[in-house]
Amino acid sequence: MSGSKKAIVKVAVPVMAAIAVGTVAYAGNVAHTPLSHNSTPSASTTKKAYTSKAGAGDTGNPATWRLPIEKYLPTKEDTRIIAATRDSLMDECMKAAGYDQWMPAPDLPEVGGKTLTDWRYGIHDAVLAAKRGYHPDAAEQQAYDEAQEAGAVDESGADNATLNGCVAQADGKAPAAQAGALAQQISDDSYLESMNTLSVMEVFAKWSSCMKAQGYTYAKPMDANDDTRFSDPYNVTNEEIATAKVDVECRRKYDVEKVWFDAEATLQQTAITENQTALNEEKAAIKSAVTKAKSLRAAQ
Repeated sequence: MSGSKKAIVKVAVPVMAAIAVGTVAYAGNVAHTPLSHNSTPSASTTKKAYTSKAGAGDTGNPATWRLPIEKYLPTKEDTRIIAATRDSLMDECMKAAGYDQWMPAPDLPEVGGKTLTDWRYGIHDAVLAAKRGYHPDAAEQQAYDEAQEAGAVDESGADNATLNGCVAQADGKAPAAQAGALAQQISDDSYLESMNTLSVMEVFAKWSSCMKAQGYTYAKPMDANDDTRFSDPYNVTNEEIATAKVDVECRRKYDVEKVWFDAEATLQQTAITENQTALNEEKAAIKSAVTKAKSLRAAQ
């Protein structure tokens, strides 16, 4: 695989479910009707809201915060259990078909955001920003690239028909762990809608003014991350690092992530209340899939 085809991870709109929190994927979204607030919380009320919604998370580390919708998404452990079962089923099927050299692709190491909220609102680690700007840790990226290349090499000589047949067989016995459509939609919609709430728009304006005072013109935090000047996956420039350092400073000055998180958590909780029955069904389906995977593994 050539270098130009490697999957490079940068911070982007987090539309992927919790099952894929090891990476932050680029994807498009359709804008939805925004909700509005009639007032902006004071600094003290913002702090209280954050404390109640983030639970036991570290107030200074967005990676430890949990959004309400995460209760209805597959966990990393759910995904690991089902993936291991599927790998075992695929291995048995391929070997039975005469492809003894076939091996499941290796698990990709985590790179970039490690939880749903880690890089959901952009970069927040001043030390990493000073080294890598808006790019993930260099060692993490290298490990990810190497694992991806290893997984792309199949020395068994298996034909697509056989491989697809084994995939279908695995699907029938242990379906992949996926977020329910409704839970994923709520997660996607709340992220987009939160940027149009009054509290978030006001904190974005403060952040923008802070950036401008130091020579950087961006309307919103993610505009800096998405600057095309910083899009080279293998080159972190001094300009990018300088921008990222100021970005993190301005974020911290106005608690951008806390305000943004609180606004999104409120939107999610409203959506959850309105769709509780359907979300409970999706959660039960995930639990059932995990239970079935465990049973299959125990029987092997």
